[in-house]
Amino acid sequence: MPVKDESPDKEKYLDLFLKIGLDERTARNTVANSKVTANLVSVIHKAVTEGCRRTVGNLLYTVAKKYPANALVHRPTLLQYIVSSKIKTTAQLEAGLSFFVATASDDFKLDALEEACGVGVEVSAEDIEQAVNDVFEENKNLILEKRYRTNVGELLGHVRKRHPWADLKSLKQFVDAKFYDLLGERTAADNEKTSKKKKDNPAEVEVKTVAVVSPEQQSEEELNPFLIFPRPQENFKVHTEVFFSDGSVLRCCNTKELLEKHLNATGGKVLTRFPPEPNGYLHIGHAKITYTSDYFQELYNLAVELIRRGRAYVDHQTPDEIKEYREKKMNSPWRDRPVAESLKLFDDMRKGLIEEGKATLRMKQDMQNDNYNILLLIHMPETSGLSIPVMIMLTALWILLRILHIRFVHLFETRPASYYWLLHALSLYQPYVWEYSRLNVTNTVMSKRKLNRLVTDKWVDGWDDPCLMTLAGLRRRGVTSTSINAFVRGVGITRSDNSTINLDRLEYHIREELNKTVPRAMVVLHPLKVVITNLEAGSIIDLDVKKWPEAQSDDASAFYKVPFSNTVYIEHSDFRMKDSKDYYGLAPGKSVLLRYAFPIKCTEVILSDDKETILEIRAEYDPSKKTKPKGVLHWVAEPSPGVDPLRVEVRLFDKLFLSENPAELDDWLADLNPQSKVVISSAYAVPLLKNAAVGDRFQFERLGFFVLDRDSTPEKLVFNRTVTLRDSYSKGGK
Repeated sequence: MPVKDESPDKEKYLDLFLKIGLDERTARNTVANSKVTANLVSVIHKAVTEGCRRTVGNLLYTVAKKYPANALVHRPTLLQYIVSSKIKTTAQLEAGLSFFVATASDDFKLDALEEACGVGVEVSAEDIEQAVNDVFEENKNLILEKRYRTNVGELLGHVRKRHPWADLKSLKQFVDAKFYDLLGERTAADNEKTSKKKKDNPAEVEVKTVAVVSPEQQSEEELNPFLIFPRPQENFKVHTEVFFSDGSVLRCCNTKELLEKHLNATGGKVLTRFPPEPNGYLHIGHAKITYTSDYFQELYNLAVELIRRGRAYVDHQTPDEIKEYREKKMNSPWRDRPVAESLKLFDDMRKGLIEEGKATLRMKQDMQNDNYNILLLIHMPETSGLSIPVMIMLTALWILLRILHIRFVHLFETRPASYYWLLHALSLYQPYVWEYSRLNVTNTVMSKRKLNRLVTDKWVDGWDDPCLMTLAGLRRRGVTSTSINAFVRGVGITRSDNSTINLDRLEYHIREELNKTVPRAMVVLHPLKVVITNLEAGSIIDLDVKKWPEAQSDDASAFYKVPFSNTVYIEHSDFRMKDSKDYYGLAPGKSVLLRYAFPIKCTEVILSDDKETILEIRAEYDPSKKTKPKGVLHWVAEPSPGVDPLRVEVRLFDKLFLSENPAELDDWLADLNPQSKVVISSAYAVPLLKNAAVGDRFQFERLGFFVLDRDSTPEKLVFNRTVTLRDSYSKGGK
């Protein structure tokens, strides 16, 4: 249970942060984050005595958030440079942070730091003006062409390369003035929005596969995100500080003896761990884990060792008493009982001699600490005699004996203090802990409670419903592990809070993968009958159709057969009674090309008695293929006279929620998308799909990517839409 926000300490910290010039919103957000609060309080106390200018305060705030944990020993030096105004700009500070990331806890020369940060470098107004003039001269033709639509950011970047320590505000003023000198006042044309090229009608031309968009050039860290971690052989440096209420500080590091023992056990390999274990169904943000029960004896042995070292005791407080004592920051009356007594009671607990709930094992952590996780929040004990938090902690310890790096979601960022306390108490190897932000995706929910509500209240069809972002749901929807890995790698490992990734980005990676790997096929969702009047009834023409756009004519496996008869079916939406210039589908008197087959021309329309509903189209085909219509349609034909094509069920899945962030809504269930699942029970498909197996994936031409669902039967195949052919992510920019 979290500590309430209105504690006196939080008000004290808020006042402290306001005194260094933070705006109130930033200050309150900081107070809500216990780790940043602890870092910023430590930074302030070491840097200033009674407040400071806002410019200095903002730099101190950046240090608290971004300073590398593997170089804490050098942080006082950086703080001194900030308060003495030797480092006075964000650019200088970012350079300093990068310097210490590379330096870690090694010795360094002040000259090297000052050179890296541009200490003492003064960029005059004349220097800035000359650099701006040079950049404008080099890009003059482009600027004259694009005028005020020129990318100002790129120009600023070119100037910053010449003078990285220049004042950004002054630089921007010179650039604006230069624009005015060169171009004069803005014209009406300068203020007009660039017109976008009109999208083609879906039936306009032969739909090509989505072009592969070349990814933007990635930094070394993006290509290998593990560069931020220390190498196994370097994990003897101080990388984390744990502050206790008595003023003492635990500086977490390993002795070289411990490190050598660890490297011998692991062979020097980098192993990672994601604690604590996720409960509920795994979703896209989770990783595979192991079972606590596999290590029970080892956990018990560790607990006994804690007691022997005087770091744990058997307690008899009730849950209400524990809560009261924790809120009052008081020690339990049983905390100082003799070690032998706790060992005897703990053994009785294991043997079942003590009534359930009457005793629990607690760690002797800092009850006066503001970090409530160091207080060790106690839950109801298990039959093992270990409280749930102790069990989690000890489980992590046992597994972490061979782990180099632990990775936490920000939700658990206050927990490393407890892990390190416990590792230190048992003289065990201390892995490097790194916190990262939770992966959030738009138009869905990731909370296990909300997911459970959706499932238990039957809003979705189980944990593997293709609408959900559970791994089971994504698999059933046809999403490959390769595309998920590409998406996660593209997103990167970030500590940014409240970052939500647009669903289009995930869909982009899914398309990229499926576009290269799955065969094409033709399916008509809403069939409209077309009778070819100049093709003899009963006549069947077998056509070779490409499974892949780049199929070679000498590769028989790259083609499949489709029948072409005098009765074919097209999409209802591909026919109109009235033609127009921007429409490329079929209309009375108009021709279109049936993909892989022949051009056809509509000669007659059969209507129902209401004179509106279209029952059937009559058409003539051009066997010579001399007609060259612009529109290209997909189609399915009767395989033999009077026999319907293969009938399949198609499930069109879309975004589960209408809003990008439904979790923020009070009535989030009301935001469910009523069109998140649309079932088409009688679509027509080419014979190729008849022998598909569950899990087989296809691109239905002009419709999207689909996978055969486990609900399929020999009598009726069921296909789930994985993703459409639209690619708004690559078009809109990454």
